[in-house]
Amino acid sequence: MDSMITAAAQALAAGNPLGALDRVALRDDAPALALRGIAMAQLGDLVRARALVKRAQRAFAPKEVLARARCVVAEAEIALASRELGWPVKALETARVTLEHHGDRVNAAHARYLQIRRLLLIGQLDEAQQLLAGLDPGPLPPALRATHELVLAGIAIRRLQSHAAREALNRAGQAAGQAGIAALMAEVQHAVYLLDAPAARLIAQGEVRPLLLDDVEALFCSTSLVVDACRYVVRGCGMSVSLATRPILFVLARVLAEAWPADVEREVLIARAFRLKLSDESHRARLRVEIGRLRKALKPLAGVIATARGYALQSPVCTQVVTLAQPVEEKFAAVFACLADGESWSSSALALALGTSQRTVQRALDKLTEQGKVQWFGRGRARRWMTPPVPGFATTLLLPAPLPGG
Repeated sequence: MDSMITAAAQALAAGNPLGALDRVALRDDAPALALRGIAMAQLGDLVRARALVKRAQRAFAPKEVLARARCVVAEAEIALASRELGWPVKALETARVTLEHHGDRVNAAHARYLQIRRLLLIGQLDEAQQLLAGLDPGPLPPALRATHELVLAGIAIRRLQSHAAREALNRAGQAAGQAGIAALMAEVQHAVYLLDAPAARLIAQGEVRPLLLDDVEALFCSTSLVVDACRYVVRGCGMSVSLATRPILFVLARVLAEAWPADVEREVLIARAFRLKLSDESHRARLRVEIGRLRKALKPLAGVIATARGYALQSPVCTQVVTLAQPVEEKFAAVFACLADGESWSSSALALALGTSQRTVQRALDKLTEQGKVQWFGRGRARRWMTPPVPGFATTLLLPAPLPGG
């Protein structure tokens, strides 16, 4: 490798893409094309970056397997930054194995972190943690050690482990400082900001107040019965009941929890659960059936008693009943939770991350575009959506369950 290529690679490793371009901008050989692609990716021009990396991969001879594997890793990183989550995972794993076999352990670890970050974005936490456990960040450069800690923090945040997340972010900040890469330090600071932003709202006896992640974690360890509207679960005293697939029962549980310890009129329950303004005896009969199903579902956590005018929630094992709601509640909050990270997403990536159909996501995006809440650019399959971050909204902390109607 000539001195200009070496100098450009060192500049990229130090987070200086302009310095790298000064050395290889006018060259069209394979190594220069690859470095130019990575530099353009660092500058945010992902479309040109992808094209350059593809050209570089084609320009390398078939026997240059190590260089071609590095191009695959670079292309996967660009796809991740572009929120194209459907990229071929097998190709990246093959490249990782090739890098490992040829002794390039740094780029092999980088490929593994890309796999883990993708799993984290689509909510496969167990798989991400399993892969992360097989990596030892000690021998790695500071930039990759920071990445390791950021992934650890991301998993801890989604598992509502605030103390572990803060410790990981502290270590990430130290590693990013050692690396001296401004963009990496900014990423760590942004993660710290999210951790200190409201993660949810607590509704109890008519009062509403914001909760940090630490507060949510403490709430789940308390003796309160929590109707969790972020994940559609009723939990308390170490037990939990998922109502994610039973929306009517969850609506009834939430309405009763928000009114606790008072009861709720039958007409109100019918209007909220069945979305009907008027009620007759058939609706009351249907309500009795659903209340019976709710009683059965919540045993032994809670019970539902009949009163003169309606129903009330009681818990023989919990001292208090509260509702945990999303920090921002509106029809398409799940889409906002992804888009508010400031990145541009494709509809297919959003569908993969939210566990719903692409058509459902597309309908949500169309509505949000009509309301002026999201913007799109590009045409056809290259179209991407984005929105400015919502102030004070911890977007990745409590992602809701899949969109209804998927």
